[in-house]
Amino acid sequence: MDQQAQIMTMEDRTSVQAITRGEHPDPFAFLGSHPVTGGVRIRTFQPGVDSVAVVDAASDEQVTSLTRLHPDGVFAGTVKDADRDFRYRLRISRNGEACTIEDPYRFGAILGDLDLHLLAEGRHEHAYEKLGSNSIEMDGVRGVAFAVWAPNARRVSVVGEFNNWDGRCHVMRLRHGAGIWEIFLPELQQGSLYKYEIIASDGKLLPLKADPFARYCQHPPETASIVYDPPSYHWQDQAWMQSRGACSQRDAPVAIYEVHLGSWRRHPGDNNRYLSYLELAEELPAYAADMGFTHIELLPVTEYPFDGSWGYQPIGLYAPTSRFGTPDEFRHFVESCHAHGLGVLMDWVPAHFPEDAHGLAHFDGTALYEHEDPAKGRHHEWGTLIYNYGRQEVSNFLLSNAKFWADQYHIDGLRVDAVASMLYLDYNREAGEWSPNEYGGNENLEAVDFIKRMNELVYREEKGFFTTAEESTAWPMVSRPTSAGGLGFGYKWNMGWMHDTLTYIKRDPVHRRHNHNDLTFGLVYAFSENFILPLSHDEVVHGKGSLINKMPGDRWQKFANLRVYFGFMYGHPGKKLLFMGGEFAQEREWNHDYSLDWHLLDDPLHAGVHKLIRDLNRLYRDCPSLHQLDCEPEGFQWIDGGDAENSVLSFLRRGRSNDDCTVIVCNFTPVVRSAYRVGVPFAGTYHERINTDGREYGGSGVSNGSAIESVPVPAHGHSHSLTLTLPPLAAVIFACPGQHLTSGEAHEEH
Repeated sequence: MDQQAQIMTMEDRTSVQAITRGEHPDPFAFLGSHPVTGGVRIRTFQPGVDSVAVVDAASDEQVTSLTRLHPDGVFAGTVKDADRDFRYRLRISRNGEACTIEDPYRFGAILGDLDLHLLAEGRHEHAYEKLGSNSIEMDGVRGVAFAVWAPNARRVSVVGEFNNWDGRCHVMRLRHGAGIWEIFLPELQQGSLYKYEIIASDGKLLPLKADPFARYCQHPPETASIVYDPPSYHWQDQAWMQSRGACSQRDAPVAIYEVHLGSWRRHPGDNNRYLSYLELAEELPAYAADMGFTHIELLPVTEYPFDGSWGYQPIGLYAPTSRFGTPDEFRHFVESCHAHGLGVLMDWVPAHFPEDAHGLAHFDGTALYEHEDPAKGRHHEWGTLIYNYGRQEVSNFLLSNAKFWADQYHIDGLRVDAVASMLYLDYNREAGEWSPNEYGGNENLEAVDFIKRMNELVYREEKGFFTTAEESTAWPMVSRPTSAGGLGFGYKWNMGWMHDTLTYIKRDPVHRRHNHNDLTFGLVYAFSENFILPLSHDEVVHGKGSLINKMPGDRWQKFANLRVYFGFMYGHPGKKLLFMGGEFAQEREWNHDYSLDWHLLDDPLHAGVHKLIRDLNRLYRDCPSLHQLDCEPEGFQWIDGGDAENSVLSFLRRGRSNDDCTVIVCNFTPVVRSAYRVGVPFAGTYHERINTDGREYGGSGVSNGSAIESVPVPAHGHSHSLTLTLPPLAAVIFACPGQHLTSGEAHEEH
């Protein structure tokens, strides 16, 4: 130690002690290569190493041995006649085995001034290319660049198996202006596990944190991030990406199949395991396409720790969950959907995040991503924290994430969860539990601004991409452009329609005449937004029962009620959404731990509902009058919306062409109604397109035949009418004379 003491200045001694304790305020100022008189001084910290030598990177020749300055592994030495650009490597020996490595502390800064400026201002739309772990080349050496925002931390280190999870080894450089810590780890392998070890400003060592920008995470309950930056995925969906916009327009048929990947189908013979992304790619897109759906909507697939949250409490917003495979395997799943003509929508959760110790909560020892004030920063009912949308770096984290899924995974749209909880400061709060905004109102102005910016960004940058709001209040203009004062979403879930119509259909038919308004009220506001009619997962959980078990009556009536309800839904203005299992009348309430009950398709009644949904989807797609003006008042006209006594609704759906028209009549009682007159706009032959009481669907087979002629008897304001026999608990859909048919539908008719 006397010799060591002679070669260390007082400043060195203090720095060495700080390095060994992981407390040096700027390790890059001490470690690495630094010019001295007559050469460069090289210092390194290598715990558990016997010796260290310096090797000329160009010649691979040893130029000097380093002296141990501290028993814990601080080594130093001078390379004479070398300049600051001298490229070197370190040859280390441990237990008699030697290897040559790069020194992370010889490399310069990673982030440029423009990146730092944009990140600090919250205007870096591609933040994911700079933060997190990214493979880069520095000074001719391949490796992984790490960067993380933690402005209030005293120290941040990258830890992993590569350094025995020792936070002293790879302490990061702080870029003070932006509060971002960075380091380049040369030659680090893909697949390496890592986390961030953070010491808060008060000196407290925090629980190890996962990377907020991690591209890949360990399978829960393990919580490490994984370096994953493979060569570019070779996408084969260029044709889809160029044309996808036409599939989501207001005049397009949009029929969404909502899916929880973990329980759509499982392997019962293999310990009830999940299907992988690759297995799902083989089965799910083909099934959904055959059923006539246009889009698949995935419950959240961003990494989440707790299976029971279904993904709605995410930890890794930049990582597809590892439950089903790798990120590239998820890309393959998306590509398979596109190959089958299906758009892929993703449930996105910017409204809140969980408090798991390895996540964003108090990330650097302070309320960094969340509000410090629980009145603004916490949802008590969910036990989750609320993003601080007014903080530029936080909003940029979320905005960049929305773009990330479109850019990196070719996702076609986002369904934004719990928008109402973002919009209102008093959401689910009693008086005294919230503070008004600067104008005295209950609107969360920062969240409103964030939502508008998000929608403006994705609609500007991502061709054919669209967003949908799950918004359960009467907030105005949710699906109107921001330029017109709206929030900028493409669509909004029609929660009012869902609630009212389910309330109606659950009633015994004998009482329905007293509640007729539950069916008709939705038409009062049906065109105030671009609506999607949702029968989602939320309606078949938490004791609510499955759709089929909401229906009243005996077994036959339950199925008939469900069929007429589906017929009404597909005739009603608005795009369609159905949660998996509903298409074949799943009887059990949905349970995320089990597969759907596919064996039910062996039962004729379940198989009948399955066929009905397939036929309704195809009719909805083939008939412009059923989708072209879904969001326009010109696309709907009552024939008779007031026949409460008979619990019958009749109405027209219209396309842009004057003679493109469909007649829908729904009988919500189990009574066959004969000689029921319905006014129609044209004389001629009306072809029956769907009768939900058809025997092929499990019905009783009461029918008007495949076609019926109008008669010149005025009714309901029309000069002609049809005299119908209305099947029990059934919807019948007729094509008007001259109705436009697609080539596929015309071929079937021929």
